[in-house]
Amino acid sequence: MNAGRTGEVLVEARGVRNQFGAQVVHDGLDLDLRRGEILAIVGGSGTGKSVLLRTLIGLNRPAAGTVRMFGQDLHALPPGGRAALARRFGVLFQQGALFSSLTVAENVALPLIEHARLPAVEAARLAALKIALAGLPPEAGGKPPAALSGGMVKRAALARALALDPDVLFLDEPTAGLDPIGAAAFDQLILTLRDALGLTVFLVTHDLDTLYTIVDRVAVLARRRVLVSGALAAVAAVDDAWIHDYFHGPRGRAALAATQGRRPASGGS
Repeated sequence: MNAGRTGEVLVEARGVRNQFGAQVVHDGLDLDLRRGEILAIVGGSGTGKSVLLRTLIGLNRPAAGTVRMFGQDLHALPPGGRAALARRFGVLFQQGALFSSLTVAENVALPLIEHARLPAVEAARLAALKIALAGLPPEAGGKPPAALSGGMVKRAALARALALDPDVLFLDEPTAGLDPIGAAAFDQLILTLRDALGLTVFLVTHDLDTLYTIVDRVAVLARRRVLVSGALAAVAAVDDAWIHDYFHGPRGRAALAATQGRRPASGGS
């Protein structure tokens, strides 16, 4: 895990209320995302994990409360200010959200052309670098998303999220639908990119292996707010029925055992 966090808050939610008609998803929700950390959001079905992500990146305006990113009130900014702020974060949506009519390379180059105003040739060159950074072979760049496996689509979407050299990555269920080997490889890729590029990562997941392998801090959504956040061991010890079932059920015990099995044994001389 990352021991070098500065403690600087890059994304701050205070008193957030998300409501759709009569349905209140969040009410009085507070959350901080700190520089250099990988923060995972977990919670039961219907707790609004993806809604929270969309609120933090400005796609959903909360009914009440504030979201500040890099010290600026995201929802109070004029369109030009929000566009400039959006260049500082990248998003990997749950299904990839790649344009099916474009090749992978064209998908990755698009934000470089539209937002960074780069010439097509330069954008293509940088897109190739991002594709390699995401762990894809060069030939993947010339293929449409439909020609890729599920794991390759995730990596292509990650390459696009990295296109503008963001400070923060938002990932929505990045390992969902992947086989265990592919999911483990993707986890390690995220960890490597965080350490190599100094990224800060906000991660929506239900994958216990991901939590035990790469996450610095966990926040649990329950009862319309962040019930608890902190180091995984501290969160798992909270006296709450859902937390107990999630972290101490069969899958939680298996994930913990697998993590302990990967740790180097401490030996004496």
